[in-house]
Amino acid sequence: MIDATRYPLLSKIDSPADLRQLPESDLRAAADELRAYLIESVGKSGGHFGAGLGVVELTTVLHYLYDTPDDRIVWDVGHQCYPHKILTGRRDDIHTVKQKDGVAPFPKREESEYDTFGVGHSSTSISAALGMAIANARAGNDRKVVAVIGDGAMTAGMAWEALGHAGGMEDEPNLLVILNDNRMSISEAVGGLTKMLGRMTGSKTLNALREGGKKLLGDKRSSGPARFVRRWEEHWKGMFVPSTLFEEMGFHYTGPIDGHDVDALLGVLKTLQGLKGPQLLHVITTKGKGYELAEGDQIGYHAVSPFDPEKGVVAKAGAKKPTYTDVFGDWLCDMAAADPKLLGITPAMREGSGLVRFSKEYPDRYFDVAIAEQHAVTLAAGMACEGAKPVVAIYSTFLQRGYDQLVHDVAIQKLDVLFAIDRGGVVGPDGATHAGNLDLSFLRCVPNMVVMAPADENECRQMLSTGFEYAGPAAVRYPRGSGPGVAVSQSLDALPIGKAEVRQRGARIALLAFGAIVPAAQQVGEELGLSVVNMRFVKPLDRALILELAKSHEGFATLEDNVVAGGAGSGVAELLAAEGIVMPILHLGLPDEFQHHASREDLLAEAGLDAAGIRASILARWPQLAQPASAVRSA
Repeated sequence: MIDATRYPLLSKIDSPADLRQLPESDLRAAADELRAYLIESVGKSGGHFGAGLGVVELTTVLHYLYDTPDDRIVWDVGHQCYPHKILTGRRDDIHTVKQKDGVAPFPKREESEYDTFGVGHSSTSISAALGMAIANARAGNDRKVVAVIGDGAMTAGMAWEALGHAGGMEDEPNLLVILNDNRMSISEAVGGLTKMLGRMTGSKTLNALREGGKKLLGDKRSSGPARFVRRWEEHWKGMFVPSTLFEEMGFHYTGPIDGHDVDALLGVLKTLQGLKGPQLLHVITTKGKGYELAEGDQIGYHAVSPFDPEKGVVAKAGAKKPTYTDVFGDWLCDMAAADPKLLGITPAMREGSGLVRFSKEYPDRYFDVAIAEQHAVTLAAGMACEGAKPVVAIYSTFLQRGYDQLVHDVAIQKLDVLFAIDRGGVVGPDGATHAGNLDLSFLRCVPNMVVMAPADENECRQMLSTGFEYAGPAAVRYPRGSGPGVAVSQSLDALPIGKAEVRQRGARIALLAFGAIVPAAQQVGEELGLSVVNMRFVKPLDRALILELAKSHEGFATLEDNVVAGGAGSGVAELLAAEGIVMPILHLGLPDEFQHHASREDLLAEAGLDAAGIRASILARWPQLAQPASAVRSA
């Protein structure tokens, strides 16, 4: 429970209705308490940190002025939603964020009526908010709708598609878009928009002209002189900054204003509440505001493990076990040294995808395209057309956004692009929006693709070399975190395409395991005396080995950390059916549902993909295996 002596105002706020009982003069103090409580609670739980600190004042004022949950606030991405959750009934549970059965790390509709739209990916807020505004107008209500989007999320095409639609509608929607400009995504924001916003922020001349005009004209903006001065204002804005872009798209632009100034936010938002049509408010904030260490290291404090706020985040002592992401980052630099044609591409995930070292050692071969997954894929296709060897480093769940480009622009043309797909399978605490549960299914069905899933760290490096050397589209899909701890060779050796590895020769049943599930499958195989195969390739499958094993075994069990529907196991079943082979097959994989946030280990156990779950499923299907064969010989 919250300490009422330390948080006298916040302890009384169980909902925004309680917040609205405060006098305006107390809002600054309430925001200060909210920031202090956020630092304390995330220090205990870990989680997304810097973005929430940056919107404390904005969150407080929005819930104070708007009649939430009846009025709709749509948060983009959701990294910044912790203050929102604290003010909307989840204050005493916020320390459970990201934990199994705890508070979700992103807005989640089934968790709270205040979470108006579930998110996890960026750039969806304006589209969703516009849809809400249209539906509300058709229903005849005057509910207000606000979309809060960061400047990083505004680099994605979807945000501009929504702006173009909203601003061009004949029946203007009543919609407020708040552009939270902190010059950061997870890394520093990149691209032309960032430069444009920087020029906007620095124009003292424009701000002076605007304020003078407001004092002169007051609120009579529809009069003839006001319309003339408004056009004159737009002309001068175009000379000083390109903020006319939003005006030309049909939005009335206000700002930029200090997003940490409670009084300024109150004044501007009160005015905007009374205006009709599409509005865009530009606020300037600081990611990590109010916690000096986070302000000084905005990338490092984007998301944190539990830490002592008095000391800050302290690196754990001792040798760190390399993650699959580390393996990729090292391989990328090593291969770049060996082949000058290699180019690295990331859609705004330099840190998460392991490209920090590459970006420093090969800056002229490193391309951060901002949050633009579709562009990243087609950019790679264009590079490949001219003889370059592009590597697209991307999260599994983010590649879903570039799927059309993968099919049309890369696969159909058989272009030489390697996809290094991080966060394959269950990811864990970030929940369903970040889970890469579908990729083996949607990749396996694409013609011309080679699809690989490593069982360990060294195999991941080998597969990356394999895909890079392959003359066509290839994908290496690996999980979040560390592997079983296999030493990684420094060589750049490749594997033979489509060849599996028999880990153990046993009897009766063969376990055909793909990727990260291989170690658990091998443990079960050893216990029950079964054959165990590290399949390595999802496409092409090792046809010869599968047919050989079908002759000498009573049945197969396929295992993968991907949904069963259309996954790697389905490929095995299709191969057998095409050969006219009828035999029992047990498909073990992720369930046909979206799993909620929990640790990766918890989610695998929940899906029955840990050793205990695999063993139980196999014995339920083949109970005679409870007495394993005595002779098992190692491959």
